[in-house]
Amino acid sequence: MFSMSDVWRMVDSGSLPPPESAAVDEAILEAHAAGEVPCTLHFYVRSSPTVSLGYSQRVSESVDLDACRRLGVSVIRRGSGGGSIYTDRGQLIYALVVGAEALPKSLDASFAVVCGAVADALSSIGVDAMQRPVTEVEVGGKKVSGSAQHRRRRTVLQHGTVLVDTDMGLMDLVLVGGQGRRPSERVTNLSSLMGRTIDMDVLKARLRDAFSSSFGTRFEPGTLTQREKSTVKHLVTERYSRDEWNLRR
Repeated sequence: MFSMSDVWRMVDSGSLPPPESAAVDEAILEAHAAGEVPCTLHFYVRSSPTVSLGYSQRVSESVDLDACRRLGVSVIRRGSGGGSIYTDRGQLIYALVVGAEALPKSLDASFAVVCGAVADALSSIGVDAMQRPVTEVEVGGKKVSGSAQHRRRRTVLQHGTVLVDTDMGLMDLVLVGGQGRRPSERVTNLSSLMGRTIDMDVLKARLRDAFSSSFGTRFEPGTLTQREKSTVKHLVTERYSRDEWNLRR
């Protein structure tokens, strides 16, 4: 059994197909809840454009399925709440899996801890980032990072995106905007803010360091266990690659 320690695991999956990306996050959550792995920070980018639906989101209210099919954009439904988001290779996604004791009991306060660390990481690369309650990080009034949580047996998974160089035009074509606004109007890319390309490996390192400082821990590179890999295969086959799960509402 693992307990809280000053050494946590960091898993960098590189590029993942959409169904596998959602499955890996949940497999880590399950393994930590069972006491089989330490607290874990997971990094990845999705290998193809994807709309990620919140657990309770209605498909018709948040995504243009015809546009997704026409443009080759995948749709997956994650286990966490929150709204629908567009993701592609221009976004870094992080998932932090920790015991509930590592975070404040209040949901808002727990988001503040993790999103505050993300804001610190982005500020360290030269932008004036700040948390926007409850689940976002913004620069100059525009969102550069959003997040959601999923809790299971006193384990917390918070995952979120960092917009580096995402395709705003494609985002507007597949997401349903509210009040006549394009979804891209309230978000921005780090590359646009800084006028240059941001190296994903540099961004990962800054996020790792910010989480280390925030939680008083350090990360060691690791890989998924065999049991986690088996869980991923099961979840991909039985859940995240099936319309019965992804499009059920």
